Amino acid sequence: MKKTAIIFPGQGSQFIGMGKEFLEGGGGAGELMALAERRSGFSLRRLCLEGPMEELTRVLHLQPAVTAINLICWQALQRALPDLNPLFFAGHSLGEYSALCAAGVVSAEDCLSLVTRRGEFMEREGARNPGGMRAVLGLTVEEVDQLLAGYDGEGVVVVANHNAEKQVVVSGDLAGLEGFSALCGDRGAKVIPLNVSVANHSPLVAGAVEDFAAFMAGIEFRSPRVPVLFNVTATPEDEPAAIRTIMAEQIAARVRWFELINRMVEAGVEVIVEVGPKSVLTGLVKKIVPKGAITCLQFDTPDGLARVVTELG
Repeated sequence: MKKTAIIFPGQGSQFIGMGKEFLEGGGGAGELMALAERRSGFSLRRLCLEGPMEELTRVLHLQPAVTAINLICWQALQRALPDLNPLFFAGHSLGEYSALCAAGVVSAEDCLSLVTRRGEFMEREGARNPGGMRAVLGLTVEEVDQLLAGYDGEGVVVVANHNAEKQVVVSGDLAGLEGFSALCGDRGAKVIPLNVSVANHSPLVAGAVEDFAAFMAGIEFRSPRVPVLFNVTATPEDEPAAIRTIMAEQIAARVRWFELINRMVEAGVEVIVEVGPKSVLTGLVKKIVPKGAITCLQFDTPDGLARVVTELG
């Protein structure tokens, strides 16, 4: 079997109807969704299948909802390819919790509890410190960092995600985003607001870090069975206590996705499979990796899974 990495999406990949085919087809999907509903206390199946989008997009609901669909898809892939032995797991921001579960660091029950509590704390911080996120297209992260160093306008704005060579996401309050977006536009960049309700990976949500760390202290973490490349460091980590620290920091820290994917390439990964709704991460991988160097696959339906199985089998 080809050297394969599994990646999981996070916020921004949600859509009404996600997981519908798996949930209607049996195979354990309904049981996993029921577990997610018990752990979160929300009607996640209804939100995923019927919306409304405004409620699904609330960070409080979105984190357990997307995680539930990720885990349903991962369960289906495991059943279809029981001998699959990935070289790496990774997940983008919220998706990192699905990666931890897949790698055996936390159980499915604890994973869903973690993302539910994370969503509660982040929604709380979003209400206290309103903000958002914007994608800056056409500038490198070095160029964006240089612009930020010289930015003397109003508000708060930081780099949240380094997604591809010339795709950087900034996060902050409205004044900071407006002022810095204008500066980026003057440099020829295209700036696109993202459909998120909180200024993720910024100082505006840093108030959640300590409370979330305290909650994680009561959750059992184990060493990964398969290496997980972490957003904060773009490197693997085996020690459970260190993983807890990394995951607490991740709330307000930069996502180093560009570095992370390049590390997979350097390690000889031949196929990257995005497991979960939409193909946002697949699009990013194709921007990072030279054309033809790696096979990029994605699925969130049984038909998509069948194509993945054919390619990997």
